[in-house]
Amino acid sequence: MIAWLGFACGLLLLGLTAASVIKTFMIPRATRTRLNMVVSAAVYGLFRLLTARVDDLPRRERILAVSAPMFLLGLLTSWLLCLFAGFGLLLWPSAGSFPQALRESGSSLFTLGFALPAGTAASAIVFAAAASGLAVLALLISYLPLLYTAFNRRETLVAMFEALAGAPPWGPELLARQALIDNSAALPELYARWAEWAADISESHVNYRTLVYFRSPDPAASWLLSLLAVLDGAALHMALNPSSAPQQARPLLRVGYLTIRKLAANLRLPVADDPSPDDSIELTRAEFDEAVQWLRDAGWMAERSADEAWPHFHGWRVNYEAAAYQLALHLDLPPALWSGPRRPGRPSAAPPRRPADRRPGLTR
Repeated sequence: MIAWLGFACGLLLLGLTAASVIKTFMIPRATRTRLNMVVSAAVYGLFRLLTARVDDLPRRERILAVSAPMFLLGLLTSWLLCLFAGFGLLLWPSAGSFPQALRESGSSLFTLGFALPAGTAASAIVFAAAASGLAVLALLISYLPLLYTAFNRRETLVAMFEALAGAPPWGPELLARQALIDNSAALPELYARWAEWAADISESHVNYRTLVYFRSPDPAASWLLSLLAVLDGAALHMALNPSSAPQQARPLLRVGYLTIRKLAANLRLPVADDPSPDDSIELTRAEFDEAVQWLRDAGWMAERSADEAWPHFHGWRVNYEAAAYQLALHLDLPPALWSGPRRPGRPSAAPPRRPADRRPGLTR
């Protein structure tokens, strides 16, 4: 009776494992299983502990960069262990003892072939075990190129953004640098590209949640900080220059804040689904005034004063600020202006360093 009860538990365990594998690899939508959640909590919880007292940014980013690959390895290990135990439980009634059943399960699952069971039913189970082990490994191998293709596609635009908004990126600096080099005419195309990029992030990072935890190669850069900076830049542009702001800024803001909300909801972070324009934001009026003066010092020609622009900027930022701040805190991103609080003890944010003017005849 105990062996047949184990047989029933084996069926249940194999069903849970199959659900985890299928939802992870074969269903292109936001799904979650208990097994994935347990592995995710264990792996990322461990890395939070490891970096709790690491304040050196490059070192902390090197450690956190390992977390996403370790999650995939942990998930693979948990699947193989569940298959090993599940098929062992199925073989228990025919093997006579549970240790012998585990021996036959491991021999088949890892295609070693040193333990062969007797009987047609047991043979069918070990064939299924062998096929399951190979299938899981094949699916993971085919899954990795998809992840790294999406990662490279994401990071190409993030790397380009460093030259436009600094590292770590900051929305006002994006507009200021374009004013300094008289390049504001390039902003419409930039907004359009980032709207497409945000839509790609919404599709890939929601469907394949592991991508959220892949860090940018540059310790001071981040895909989320870049998206937040370009949204702030577009919101400032529309708030300060309503008649001359490019039409591409509005769809960028819409796609961008929907993307950030989806990502936060997918990670079960507490954010409002549809905040009111009158809701409060954490960014203060004083910080906004300093940013407007920063733009004026760079030569940005605004149509509105700070007093006139503030309600409009507030109305845009309320749509994405809370979700972006929750994500930045959850991912322990590098400190950046206008990106919310970090863990206690982390260094404070500073404006991005602006490259020196190297034009001939100017004093360095």
